Order: sequence, then C-alpha cells, then structure tokens
Amino acid sequence: MKNGTPVQIQLQTEIYQNDDKQEHFFDVAGQLVQMGSTLYLRYQEEGQEGEEPIPVTIKIEADGTVQLIRASKTRTRLRFNYQKENHSNYRTPYGMMEVRTFTNNLRVTLKDQPTSGQVSIDYDLYAGQEKLGVYHLRLAFTA
Repeated sequence: MKNGTPVQIQLQTEIYQNDDKQEHFFDVAGQLVQMGSTLYLRYQEEGQEGEEPIPVTIKIEADGTVQLIRASKTRTRLRFNYQKENHSNYRTPYGMMEVRTFTNNLRVTLKDQPTSGQVSIDYDLYAGQEKLGVYHLRLAFTA
C-alpha cells in the first residue's frame, strides 16, 4: 500500500464554543497509505471562498496515537492520546500560538476486507488557560 489505496471518506465534526454549536460534514475522495505500522489517510479539504483546497493528513500510529495535520496558511498539527494532554504549535498569519488538546475519547477501528476504518475523537482545545471549545470528530473511510 505504499503508493496508496483510493478511499472514500466521510467526515463529521461538531464544535461547541460557548453556547454555540457548529457542524461540518465532508464526503471526499482520499488516499490511504501504509508505511511500516503507521497509516496515513490523506485528503483535500475545501478552502474558504476563493482559497485553495487544504491538504489534510490523519496519521494513525500503531500505539493508538492519532495526529491531525492541516497544511494551509495556518498550519496545524494536533496530537491525540486517550486521556492525555498534548501541546502543539499553531501557525497563524500573525505568528505561532501554543495550543493544547485533552483527549476525552479516542477510538480507532480498522478492517481488512474491505479495507475500511473509523476514527472517533472527542477533545477539548485550549490556548493558554482559555478553553476554546469541545470538538467531536467522526471519520469513516472505505476502499
């Protein structure tokens, strides 16, 4: 699978900030690549109006750690470990900002026949001492 297997990806995110809830749904074509014991799920997220698509990679490591990498003007690399806090830098047009995630729930399910899987992540996002929101990410893919 080094060259990648084409997959169809369904992604749902729920974001709770203050008393506001946002939901986003994506149904996109992507690619699943295995390098050693690590899986990489790659796809393009639609950019804002008039912007280029944003390359996104979900890295699933053998120990159950999951990383979300978005390579846009505001480069993001968030790391998720069950019931653990992780620090990361968030590149904005105004400079670097440190963010933290605390992963409340993390579940990864993978199947061989057909190649498919599900990733569920519930996490809190912080900047400094301020809680920015509660996030629920649900991703499913099928070859």
